[in-house]
Amino acid sequence: MNHIPVLSAELIQGLAISPRGLYLDATVGFGGHTQSILATAPNVKIVAIDQDEQAIAYCQTLLAFENSNIQFWHGNFADYEPKNLEFDGIIADLGVSSVQLDTPERGFSFRHEAKLDMRMNRQQSLTAAEIVNSWEETKLANIFYTYGEERLSRRIARRIVEHRPFETTTELAEAIAHCVPRKYRYGRIHPATRVFQALRIQVNQELTALETFLENAPNWLKPGGRIGIISFHSLEDRLVKHSLRSSSVLQVLTKKPIQAQDRETTLNPRARSAKLRLAEKIG
Repeated sequence: MNHIPVLSAELIQGLAISPRGLYLDATVGFGGHTQSILATAPNVKIVAIDQDEQAIAYCQTLLAFENSNIQFWHGNFADYEPKNLEFDGIIADLGVSSVQLDTPERGFSFRHEAKLDMRMNRQQSLTAAEIVNSWEETKLANIFYTYGEERLSRRIARRIVEHRPFETTTELAEAIAHCVPRKYRYGRIHPATRVFQALRIQVNQELTALETFLENAPNWLKPGGRIGIISFHSLEDRLVKHSLRSSSVLQVLTKKPIQAQDRETTLNPRARSAKLRLAEKIG
């Protein structure tokens, strides 16, 4: 798996990992941050959760030697209940992973021809294809504008409705590219990028789940325990910033988000948009 965890050193430093500590990796993904936590201090225990069963299965194999120190849980972090557990630290690395983007059949990226899927949890029924091919034009435009911050949302929604059904990621990306002005078509990012982001957020209810998680997670920390959240776009970062600031039980440790240094962004371009925010449970 070609997966490089972002802002790993900064996250580990910010968490101040303690020996025999209990940590929650709310988005274990393909194990990068969990490995870093385990390597930082002795006798650390981790609850590792993810809604992607492929990620859980991979980590169970990757971290089999740490089996007694890790408890896996498959599901959305918004639905997790720690029962009587209290954590020394909680982390979440939001959004889609590089492995999910680079696996064509998952349908997250228009760089590969694949069915329009985009489900992080493949046990759920709603897919991007259902949204694109059956939802009404106004609803599509609202999704693209709200979750993709797409200025041409209405024009793109109209084009989609006029030319559907769409079966593949590349078909949809092509249709979007052909309905935007020429200067927009050859801009810094592909004109379908924001629409694909919006569809992915809608399919997986990402912002709704994040709101719930941010409301619940501070209550799972021990006094003095820390939470670190890495986000990749402005909608997520805004939610994280306001939620940490408005919490009555947290003290924010990062006035401004921590961002990747040049060396990391050269090795891993995905790190360019990453923002880390940290807070500590008031003792």
